[in-house]
Amino acid sequence: MSILKRNNRSLEKTPMSDTNLLLTITIVVFFAMYAAAMIFIGRGFLRFQTFFNILNENAALIILSCGMSIVMITGGIDISVGKLTALICMSAAVNLDYQGGNLLSAVMLSLAIGLAFGVVQGYLVAYLDIQPFIVTLAGMFFAKGMTTIVNSTQFNVENEAFQALKAVRVYIPGAGYTNRLGAYVPAYVEIGVLVALAVVVILFIMLRWTKIGRNFYAVGGNAQSANMLGINVRRTKFIAHLLCGLLAGIGGFVYFMHVGSGSPSHATGAEMNAIASSIIGGTMLSGGVGNIAGTFFGVLSLSTIKNIVVLLGLDDAWWTNITVAAMICIFLVVQSVVLLRKNRNRA
Repeated sequence: MSILKRNNRSLEKTPMSDTNLLLTITIVVFFAMYAAAMIFIGRGFLRFQTFFNILNENAALIILSCGMSIVMITGGIDISVGKLTALICMSAAVNLDYQGGNLLSAVMLSLAIGLAFGVVQGYLVAYLDIQPFIVTLAGMFFAKGMTTIVNSTQFNVENEAFQALKAVRVYIPGAGYTNRLGAYVPAYVEIGVLVALAVVVILFIMLRWTKIGRNFYAVGGNAQSANMLGINVRRTKFIAHLLCGLLAGIGGFVYFMHVGSGSPSHATGAEMNAIASSIIGGTMLSGGVGNIAGTFFGVLSLSTIKNIVVLLGLDDAWWTNITVAAMICIFLVVQSVVLLRKNRNRA
């Protein structure tokens, strides 16, 4: 009899977790959108390079969104990453062209700036209990002001070593296409894409199989319960903001490699795109739920819908914004339904 009971339990379907459910929805939506674009729009969507170009253009956003997701999983937010990216670009550009720096010094400077923001903002949020939105809003304005202090004009970097690094391409065998002139055009990704994919894999492993990853979810789900379980809530929130700052440093330099210049206007709105990508990827604003793989597909979905809007001839800025707003609203509704499902299961 006991054996039958065990067999019956094993046959019962285990309900899908909120994180996996939202991840599945995000992946399905992305592939449905891309497949629809290939069928009804065609054009560049039928080429592998179009997909690779999405990765090339959004490598930095992928990294920034991963950092944003970590902070949001713990129940916080960071709206400074966009202006921080501009500050990193400008600082690295000035270091290379005006201060006789090299690639190593530019990379180290970028990481140092990101870590400095992560330490300060993480301390204010975690140990002084100041609201993350207020802290990072101040960080955003500080980064914006510091960017113009470093240099207030836009200029292209002429450092030869940097230009050589920027020109590096990783070619994908068998993914190219033949143009109208009969010439074969190989498909490629920029080196920043490899960095972004490495970040996604590392963070996915960290969140899923390490103690600190589980702590992030526990703190975001219920900080009081996490504290009762012996988790250091303050330290966990501090580490989340520290990681977000470090990833902003990495993402800022990847963005710098893509654009090859310094400008106060760089990465304008990147923080909003990072938040949108995290939400679309299944990270809940309430904390405790999220997945780095979902964030990755959230960035791809956001970029794909923008490309579709442009190819449909609706390339005015307001149509793109309206479409993105509609996507965010849809996924927020989906998240609300998931929350209702969770509450109903608990009851």
